Amino acid sequence: MQIGIIGTGNMGRILTEAFLDGGAVSPSSMTITNRTMAKAMEIKETHQDITVVNNAREAAQRSSLIFICVKPHDVYNVVQDILPFLSRDNCVVSITSPISVKQLESILPCSAARAIPSITNRALSGVSLLSFGEQCSEQWERELNNLFESISTPVFIEENITRVSSDIVSCGPAFFSYLTQRFINAAVAETKIDQETATKLAGEMLIGLGELLKKGFYTLPTLQEKVCVKGGITGEGIKVLESEVGKMFEHLFQATHSKFDEDLVEVKKQYTLH
Repeated sequence: MQIGIIGTGNMGRILTEAFLDGGAVSPSSMTITNRTMAKAMEIKETHQDITVVNNAREAAQRSSLIFICVKPHDVYNVVQDILPFLSRDNCVVSITSPISVKQLESILPCSAARAIPSITNRALSGVSLLSFGEQCSEQWERELNNLFESISTPVFIEENITRVSSDIVSCGPAFFSYLTQRFINAAVAETKIDQETATKLAGEMLIGLGELLKKGFYTLPTLQEKVCVKGGITGEGIKVLESEVGKMFEHLFQATHSKFDEDLVEVKKQYTLH
């Protein structure tokens, strides 16, 4: 199977390198391109057998499975650009949440799917979110599921939970990185610990927490119960969180959904004629 990656920005590069590191594909079976060619060439420096081409048309012409890893408003134009090189045997995958597989199918002559990756996939872990078009062949569904199993835990999602699922899986690492950084900064500001030590301790704590959850030793609620000894120090900290977090996360989801709705309106304009 020949795979084409159109767009090697942050997520396009993460997908490319994860597929290669996970052994899902060989460099010689992958073709990549990017508007800024230097970004694509950086990947080739590490994986010399990968093919770098000048534009999306060349990438599509060489590939059976094509990932479009560009901004939502650019997906339509990329599809129009590569249409002459697509047949019913191809599969085109978008990685952006505002564009539904139904919209993709409306302008494609082949199988269509959406795959929303996470930065955690770069470590061959975490979740990837999959949605398949009505005309997507069973073979391509299997191929995509197998491909993402090599770098993540693939989860099929319905359209109505796309945004919240993406918030948790794809945006979540950034949200919790921010909270962790604030946690570290507060420790440094309020005590005698230095930034380097606090960062190392917090990082190792998060890794250990992930392992506990992964191995099923505790759920989130039971873990909290185990650490919170009645009348102890942790409990005092939890009281502060309970009083000050408030509806912060509710507001977070409100904000992401509001922006998502704006993107949906803009994207819909490109597909209404089809």
